[in-house]
Amino acid sequence: MTSDLVWVLIRQDDAANRYRVGRYATRAEAERIADQLDSRDRDRGRQNGQEQSQGNGIPQPRRYVIERIAPRLAQA
Repeated sequence: MTSDLVWVLIRQDDAANRYRVGRYATRAEAERIADQLDSRDRDRGRQNGQEQSQGNGIPQPRRYVIERIAPRLAQA
């Protein structure tokens, strides 16, 4: 049931635009998917020769955000 999927995974780009990636039943599940996507993005960046730091040795911030949403109430 959709109302049981109360954890939302959101991708945020450098311009602070946000895109919903998916909804999950548990935070752990959402974090696992976010970790997989972050790893994939880092690997893709290395293949393209892009640096993973901002030039000062500090890694780029995580692009995926996890938020809890209120479950939808059953409609009569």
